[in-house]
Amino acid sequence: MDLLFAQRLKNARVMQGLSMDELCNKMDGIVSKQSISKYESGKMMPNSSVLLALSKALNVTTDYFFRSGICLENVEFRKKSSLGRKKEAQITEIVRDHLERYILIEQIVLMNVPFINPIKQIKINDNSDIETAVRELRKSWWIGMDSLPNITELLEDKGVKIIEIEADNKFDGLSANVNNGTIPVIVVNKQLPVERKRFTCMHELGHLLLHLSPKLDEHTKERYCHYFANAMLLPKDAFLREIGLKRSHLSMSELIPIKEYFGISVAAILMRAHDLNVISPSYYKNFYINFLTKNRSEVGLGDYPGREGSNRFMQLLYRATSEELISMSRAAEIANMKLADYREAYMA
Repeated sequence: MDLLFAQRLKNARVMQGLSMDELCNKMDGIVSKQSISKYESGKMMPNSSVLLALSKALNVTTDYFFRSGICLENVEFRKKSSLGRKKEAQITEIVRDHLERYILIEQIVLMNVPFINPIKQIKINDNSDIETAVRELRKSWWIGMDSLPNITELLEDKGVKIIEIEADNKFDGLSANVNNGTIPVIVVNKQLPVERKRFTCMHELGHLLLHLSPKLDEHTKERYCHYFANAMLLPKDAFLREIGLKRSHLSMSELIPIKEYFGISVAAILMRAHDLNVISPSYYKNFYINFLTKNRSEVGLGDYPGREGSNRFMQLLYRATSEELISMSRAAEIANMKLADYREAYMA
């Protein structure tokens, strides 16, 4: 029997968040749970009519079931305790599907970007090592020590795949690798506020790039990646230029312009001040309690005006279509769009 089909069917079902019983119901009972179980274990293959019904119920093309998948490695979720195993599995399959289509279109247009980690030799033992890593990374990437206008585009230009998905608000992001670590992947929740999305991208980049000892506990790893994210978004020199070396008080009126310029939350700016010993631990605690505890979303405290996102995947599809490397219908299939919708987007 076709074991590839068996695995792909299960992947598609998990991607839709369906149990076998729920899939049967969605197919109006034309097959039994036992039949689906046999399909997924490779003991039986569906006939053509059932295959089409499976495709429709699972919102994938029939080609999906016979397409070789990728190996998604080292998947690291944030906020693991908030997501059940079923949700984690669903998100993983959504990411796998998107990456398969992304890598496929890169292969078609011969536009894959090789990834190099410029800071892999820097061993992280404390916060000062992270500051060194941030300086070296920004130097290697020629991005200076100022605000980063579009992190998503920057990372994709460096060979990191950024996937945005619609997800539960319990999910912030994850990092993973493909093809034995040659393709780093960052996934973020599309629903996040822009400052939180930028922070999540940088936090997950920390997991991918930082040379952290495997002996570190998970809490310490998370703390170091938090520090890395804040340092990348608001470099030390730029921060001290804006705030100063030592402060006894801070005002929201001076923090909001920094938030809007650097695309970093007030909470993260405050943490940066604490980590760099610009403010005392007690002042940090009092400021947070007084201004942020009851307003974690920072409503009314400014917004980053810049754009955050990338159109690279669709641009590659449009290029392949224009160069007639693939047909319009094939491009729509790779985009996971209806042909009419893809044609309208392409002609716009």
